[in-house]
Amino acid sequence: MSNTPRWSRRGLLAGTASAIAGATLARVGHAQTAPAGTPTAAQPRPLPPYVNWKDPNQMIVHTATTIETKKSAFGTSIITPSDRLYIRNNLPAPDVSIVANRDAWEVSVEGVRQPRTLSVADLKGMGLETVATVLQCSGNGRGYFADSPSGTKWTVGAAGCVIWSGVPVRSVVAALGGLADGARFMTGTGGETLPAGIDPKSVMVERSVPVKAMDDAMLAWEMNGQPLPHAHGGPLRLVVPGYSGVNNIKYVKRLAFGATESDAAIQKTGYRMSPPGVKGDPSQPAVWEMDVKSWINGPTSDGGPVKAGLVQVHGVAMGATRPVRRVDVSLDGGQTWHEARFVGPDLGRFAWRQFVLPIQLQPGQYMLASRAQDSRFNWQVETTPSNAGGYLNSGWRSHAFPITVA
Repeated sequence: MSNTPRWSRRGLLAGTASAIAGATLARVGHAQTAPAGTPTAAQPRPLPPYVNWKDPNQMIVHTATTIETKKSAFGTSIITPSDRLYIRNNLPAPDVSIVANRDAWEVSVEGVRQPRTLSVADLKGMGLETVATVLQCSGNGRGYFADSPSGTKWTVGAAGCVIWSGVPVRSVVAALGGLADGARFMTGTGGETLPAGIDPKSVMVERSVPVKAMDDAMLAWEMNGQPLPHAHGGPLRLVVPGYSGVNNIKYVKRLAFGATESDAAIQKTGYRMSPPGVKGDPSQPAVWEMDVKSWINGPTSDGGPVKAGLVQVHGVAMGATRPVRRVDVSLDGGQTWHEARFVGPDLGRFAWRQFVLPIQLQPGQYMLASRAQDSRFNWQVETTPSNAGGYLNSGWRSHAFPITVA
């Protein structure tokens, strides 16, 4: 069960799913406005040197450590290319020299019956799996909250669907004799260089998740068929499928199992689902599992007009730790819904699915929205309540946007 609160859901109108292709839907009778809190486009900035291999035409540079994928860059082919994947770093990346000899990087494994420090070369002999997952910043969608919580005003571009290869954590634990008694949490510690003269716990990237996440977690050294890029955590990253990005520890140097969560600030008070204006503390839910979510990427992402006729309304949907079973699309801001169809292969329960609704549109104003449903019939929420960190915004209403068909 997710440690995030189960927000109340409003009744959602179910649209007729049949006879969609080729049907003409009644357009909205008057112009609609964008949801409150819809951010304006960021001014173009150059890519910082450590990610100058990315495609600058497909990225929005908020800061040197927060770089968003443009909505138009997601395409319709499921996997997000590495040169278009977003960047979010809580600390500056360590020196690039750490990837000069990737197999020499070491991770300490603690809280098992036979604790050891293992190199990447050691790990490569302990198992191999490949998994596709949605990697999504905890603050993705923050820019849509009407009360403008502090932090980068991400829209939808702090997310991507990528393929990882590495060794399952469960295989490493088994090779080291299994978990020691009393393990309730899995804690990953990043290998960033910490600033001198301050308490390491105040800035270090160290996150704990429930030990059940071990069953799906991976120590990954490859992403999208290539050695894991330094900017994305290479040479080794802890991947926790279905959990928000902050729990997927870059440059992982320590993996520990124990009875308590980390006392690092990023765990103890940071990334907590606290009410607006309230500082986080351990009594509040941690930002762990993601929620079922979807959004529309086209037919337009820049506000330009759409040509009347047959239009392909398309986007992506994710179920976090469960498969997506259905996606509905609305052309009138949620008054009526119509079932879309999935496009392309199913890459597993942790990946997102591309969806499309082919539909004839007459000239006029429309408000596009989508809502997804997971395999347990949980619908994407209409609205995510505001929280101090602007985390886990999955509400379909705030992700809706207007188009003009001419």
